[in-house]
Amino acid sequence: MKRFTDKVAVITGAGSGIGRALAIELAGRGARLAVSDVDAIRAAETAALCESVSAAKAGATVKPYELDVADRDAVLAHAEAVSADFGGADIVVNNAGVALGATVEEMAWEDYDWLMGINLGGVVNGTKAFLPQVIASGDGHIVNVSSVFGFIGVPTQSAYNAAKFAVRGFTEALRQEMLIARHPVKVSCVHPGGIKTNIARDARGVEERDMDKAAEGFEKIAMTTPEKAAQTIVRGIERGTARILIGPDAYVFDAIPRLLGAYYQRPAALLGRWGMRGLRK
Repeated sequence: MKRFTDKVAVITGAGSGIGRALAIELAGRGARLAVSDVDAIRAAETAALCESVSAAKAGATVKPYELDVADRDAVLAHAEAVSADFGGADIVVNNAGVALGATVEEMAWEDYDWLMGINLGGVVNGTKAFLPQVIASGDGHIVNVSSVFGFIGVPTQSAYNAAKFAVRGFTEALRQEMLIARHPVKVSCVHPGGIKTNIARDARGVEERDMDKAAEGFEKIAMTTPEKAAQTIVRGIERGTARILIGPDAYVFDAIPRLLGAYYQRPAALLGRWGMRGLRK
């Protein structure tokens, strides 16, 4: 996909972070945008930003939607609404995601279900609901956002790891199925490293005092801006890249299991122990 003018792009989790930056980037390239978020106000703010960009550059159409990606019926209804409003989707970016910081021992069942419903269920729901439209477009692209935590396991991130590993597997299988069926659909799995977003501050699972420390620490080590991440994703769509790595740290995380195999887990556990001690001080 070399041109985005008049392409219909559906982006979930577009109320902030990578989703918002990607919507703005595509608006500047003339795409027509269906931007959604569980927070209707954030979605509307993103749409307004996109309209200001598209009015100056391309005049593209932008429409905000309130959407809980964990609600399958709502996602199916959203796909119908996008079809009615835009005539169908060309690009679908399943970006919505949340974080949960807790050990398996301490993690609440409801928090685990909450994260899996959004981070994995949202990807599956969005892919299944929009795939017929993307195939029918004749030049479609599915983009599913995993993480560098889809490469290695990390202490206190078991639920997040489970979801992001699953997104990676789901997406790689989908890509192969599109190739086998010879459908005109490219499929990409995105693995961001540390991105300067509010995901850490919106996380569940630890006390507010500890979460503030964790968020501050994350913001210090996050190496990539949402705008840079959006540019990288768009470049990946243009090239039909199967695995899109975002940030220099993503390349490091990708290399660790390749080089060390399962042996990475012991030093990772030591680092995790030091990190957890730091939070409790």
